[in-house]
Amino acid sequence: MRRGLTVAPFETLASPRAMAELAAGAEAAGWDGFFVWDHLLYSDVREIADPWTCLAAIAMRTSRIAIGPMVTPLPRRRPQVVARQAVTLDHLSEGRLILGIGLGDDGGAGELSCFGEEVDPRRRGAMLTEGLEVLTGLLSGETVRHAGEHYRAFGASFHPTARRPGGIPIWLAARWPHRKPMRRAAGYDGLFTIRFEQPGNLATVRDWVARARDTDRPFQFVVDGPPGTDTAPWQQAGADWFLTELRPGLLDLAGARELIAAGPGAAAG
Repeated sequence: MRRGLTVAPFETLASPRAMAELAAGAEAAGWDGFFVWDHLLYSDVREIADPWTCLAAIAMRTSRIAIGPMVTPLPRRRPQVVARQAVTLDHLSEGRLILGIGLGDDGGAGELSCFGEEVDPRRRGAMLTEGLEVLTGLLSGETVRHAGEHYRAFGASFHPTARRPGGIPIWLAARWPHRKPMRRAAGYDGLFTIRFEQPGNLATVRDWVARARDTDRPFQFVVDGPPGTDTAPWQQAGADWFLTELRPGLLDLAGARELIAAGPGAAAG
């Protein structure tokens, strides 16, 4: 089981330089991935850095660890812009990008409603499904012709494509036991199970996803938890990744440096 970090670029961490420093420290300390939250507004947080700018800085300071947004809410973004950003970042990182994608949430800060974005979860779900079709088509380098309810592409073809032969892995966030988002995730490269707290239930999720998949491409089961979580039960249950979550208000920059430098073994309790 690989070990990564999901880090909110908020407050004292709201700086591409700070995030790049932490990621370089994570690589040196033996972590396998460094992933960045994607928010415009968040609860009572005042300072937030742009995740894509942070990821570019991280790519330049690291050479081994996987990086990516975890997760970017595609319904409040344009899939064609995300496609350009993703491939550019994949080349900058020499093929280390993992593209975490989710539905998004208005949350306590109203980061959707504040800007007139779609707040109905069913409509955002339809936007996510359709947006993924446009996104993956553009990432493939093929000519994309799409005329849907939410997105259009009239014969667009994007180059270059991703560095790695299989393309950029896409992990979709979903909550068990919501079947529709789980089924959507099964069609891609990984499932990031949001707020999944019972390792014993992971076998059920793995079996369900296996039945829903119609491809033999590798698939990753990804879970997260706070620092100090005992990760052994997750590894025994078949998780491919455990991401230690650095939530806002949990640690300042000095505390994040200390936790990361201690390595994934120490963070597991």
